[in-house]
Amino acid sequence: MSTYILIFAAALVATLSLTPAARWLALRTGIVDNPNARKLHRNAVPLLGGLAMYVAFMAVLLIFNDRFNFQQLVGILLGASLVSFFGIWDDSRGLRPLVKLLGQAAAAVVLILSGVQVSLFGNPAWPDIALTIFWIVGITNAFNLLDNMDGLSGGIAAVSAAFFLVLAGTSGQFLVAGLAAAILGAALGFLRYNFNPASIFMGDTGSLFLGFMLAALGIKLRFENTTLVTWMIPILVLAIPILDTTLVTISRARRGLNPFTSPGKDHISHRLVAMGMTHREAVMTLYLACGALGLSAIFLSKASVMEAYLIGGAVIVIAIAAL
Repeated sequence: MSTYILIFAAALVATLSLTPAARWLALRTGIVDNPNARKLHRNAVPLLGGLAMYVAFMAVLLIFNDRFNFQQLVGILLGASLVSFFGIWDDSRGLRPLVKLLGQAAAAVVLILSGVQVSLFGNPAWPDIALTIFWIVGITNAFNLLDNMDGLSGGIAAVSAAFFLVLAGTSGQFLVAGLAAAILGAALGFLRYNFNPASIFMGDTGSLFLGFMLAALGIKLRFENTTLVTWMIPILVLAIPILDTTLVTISRARRGLNPFTSPGKDHISHRLVAMGMTHREAVMTLYLACGALGLSAIFLSKASVMEAYLIGGAVIVIAIAAL
């Protein structure tokens, strides 16, 4: 436990220290998010917060690298670096969605080659490979889409990482717990500057990095319970970005729009604000919902098959009603 605390604290302090430098660099190089009709901010905001999180995360792992499974750690870090590279490219110069999608698929392949993949079907292997790529690309983009309000994507990433830390730490999975502790520290350190009113945004660099890392941790989680139950656990922990992506996909498809190239104010957070909440209240409400779903995931890790599917069914009913 003391090692997890050290990893968390190191990532937190490193991100707190590096984010002002990333803000200065973004302003110096003109990598900023300019306001327009569909955005909530009125002034240009620096975009390189994700770079600060990425650098802090990598620096911490260099210090503690001897404590991890080397092959799988390298695969996860190479994949995270690849999606972060495409993110910073998009933040600085703009990038076509298809190119980003191909980069995320390539990062998923790197994970698979390092031995990190879904293990649900067994032989033949291709269904597990296809599901791994779908999961990685889907969750990575879900956090990218969720980054639509100050503190939202970073805060949900922090809550999700905290539950992954608890789930992995209590079952002796050091790789997942250590990486989750580093993500938690980096995300909380960044929130110091990103919570409303934000002085810096994470940009695609940060949202793609966080989404990829949390998707990889969800795959790596293992439990003694039957796979009939445990496949639901990472889905519950990451249910808020999954639900938000499903919502905007359905909403935009009904209007004949491309869900990924037609941004708008139709996310869950925007709808909560339209119902009368302030931006902070909407974000905090989603934090609480993410926490409740995370607690359900912890219960499922010890539940019987019947109990698990009752909980899962209840969540599905609530999600459909929300949609």
